[in-house]
Amino acid sequence: MIPGGGQPNMQQLLQQAQKMQQDLAKAQEELAQTEVDGQAGGGLVKATVNGSGELRGLVIDPKAVDPEDTETLSDLILAAVQAANENAQALQQQKLGPLAQGLGGGGIPGLPF
Repeated sequence: MIPGGGQPNMQQLLQQAQKMQQDLAKAQEELAQTEVDGQAGGGLVKATVNGSGELRGLVIDPKAVDPEDTETLSDLILAAVQAANENAQALQQQKLGPLAQGLGGGGIPGLPF
């Protein structure tokens, strides 16, 4: 309830919503440009993803390559990519979490966030 029983200022609410939308777009752009790494096998395989989880690079140490055991190499690659994606998710939470809390905090009456 607004003090004095008045209605909320719709112009102000719309400006707040627009600012949150701009902040969200900026955070998403920053995530797409930020790279994080994950590794497996003590660093034998390293994966790089951007903050959105897109695989950007993969480095495999020659010591990890055994023509007789490609299954282990596959496991190392998967583990490195998964680790990188977990780091990307943590970065997303760090960048987008405060924005989501702002949306969920009941900032705009009548909207579902």
